[in-house]
Amino acid sequence: MLVPVTGLPRASLGRVLEELGTTLLDVVCGDVRLTRDVGGVVIHDPLDEPALPENALVMGVGLADPADIARVVTQLGRHGAAGLVVRAPVVPDERLVAAARESGVAVLSFARGASWTHLTGMLKALTSENGLYGADTHTLGRIRSGDLFAVANAIAALLDAPVTIEDRNSRLLAFSSRQEDTDPSRIQTILGRQVPEHYTRILEERGVFQAIYRSDRPVFVAPLPETGDASRPPELPRAAIAVRAGDEILGTIWVVVPEPLNEERSQALYEASKLVAMHMVWQRADTDMERRLRAELLSTALESGPGSPEAVRRLGLKDEPAVVLALTVVGSTSEHPLPAQLATERKRLADAFAMHLSAVHPRAAAALIGDVAYGILPLPQDRQDAEERAVWIASEFLARVGSRLRPLVGVGQLATDSSALARSRSGAERALRVLRSGLAGRQVALLDEVHAEALLLEMADLVPRGDIPSGAVARIVAYDRENQSSLVETLRAWLDAFGDVAVASAAMYVHPNTFRYRLRRAAEVGRIDLKDPDARLSAMLQLRLMSIRSAPEG
Repeated sequence: MLVPVTGLPRASLGRVLEELGTTLLDVVCGDVRLTRDVGGVVIHDPLDEPALPENALVMGVGLADPADIARVVTQLGRHGAAGLVVRAPVVPDERLVAAARESGVAVLSFARGASWTHLTGMLKALTSENGLYGADTHTLGRIRSGDLFAVANAIAALLDAPVTIEDRNSRLLAFSSRQEDTDPSRIQTILGRQVPEHYTRILEERGVFQAIYRSDRPVFVAPLPETGDASRPPELPRAAIAVRAGDEILGTIWVVVPEPLNEERSQALYEASKLVAMHMVWQRADTDMERRLRAELLSTALESGPGSPEAVRRLGLKDEPAVVLALTVVGSTSEHPLPAQLATERKRLADAFAMHLSAVHPRAAAALIGDVAYGILPLPQDRQDAEERAVWIASEFLARVGSRLRPLVGVGQLATDSSALARSRSGAERALRVLRSGLAGRQVALLDEVHAEALLLEMADLVPRGDIPSGAVARIVAYDRENQSSLVETLRAWLDAFGDVAVASAAMYVHPNTFRYRLRRAAEVGRIDLKDPDARLSAMLQLRLMSIRSAPEG
């Protein structure tokens, strides 16, 4: 039965160490028993003053020298952080031990060879608040829905053996304690959050996956063949079972055991697979619900209406200066993706965008609304380069993320408080529209950088299509069409060069005298007085709007 519960606490550092074990994390110094529940996971940036959530667990990427670590620990103590994670090995000196004791910040070491990204993801999963912005959550068999680490530990206790839970692509979702007693392949799986490729290849060649997917009972998997390396511990056998939701295979459970399971333990693992399936389905449903709720809250916050302050609060933001960013993807010129492919890619990029912004600032918020992922990025108002920094952050994201399609990011103006978010959103959308049109020739733009192009696009919206071209320009266009001449290009080149015949003729690769003749002919055909500034402005605007409309938006 599903029992609604609320108010479950966040995870403490003690629970984090208990769940992840010594395979990934170990205590360098400080007393984890004295630390409070972790309020968030952030990455240390040595170039910026930290903006930390309460009781933060900080990823000290790049910190190695004990003196530097001690300095950061002292700094984090002033901001109320709970712990600092640094890459192993770290030998604590007296200064580091004293800094940890005086600041109350525990120092943990992170195993070499493992990914910071994977560790951050696991820590966020373990330390996130139970429930979404105050919404109820559920327990399944007295374990929180989606808490696969707790489920893995429960199965391990039931079978007295270390357990991993993996998805269909052999990506690690959760693991139990006691993994240090397993073999190298299992350790590599935990460090890399992915089963090693050579292991999965052998399993596929042996038909192990097919056997697991065909059976609803555990399948005994013999150990891998010896590698010939006497120093390498031998691989151990396993029992595995598919996790199913109806006819859909959600993943697998793997248990390190010395021999095939007896009937009693086999039945226990079978029953456990049903529980894991329920958790995985709930986890997927919770993720979809979280996306929908976050999108609704973000949309309300960006409207700057009566409900905006409450939405800002529920998103974990403050009434502080921020910049709105708008991200979308369009098909490249070489391929035309299906709508379903575009939708999938937008969702994937939106998730990556949210993670990227949260790494930059712990209170950043992002969500996919329609076909655009919006982000609210808090930035200090006293920074003269706040908007330029937002552009740099967006450019960094596009440089890191891989996509077959063409991601674009529009950046709005700095909003001094939450009431100005609507204006910043409008600016981001206007910049994004220019990027989609191709007028800017780039992938990231601040509105101030493409303001003229944005105005031209909005002007084109106001003029009915049948009204452009008209008058003199329409007559010149008709003449070119009938006579296969280039009077329109001549007039455009002259206007773009501010009447400088030498520059305009060079742009068209013709002799100045030839250019002057064509220009006189254009004035005669169009019956336009090129000395009249209003006539020149009208012609220039029409020619620009014609070029905009001839290039459809992405």
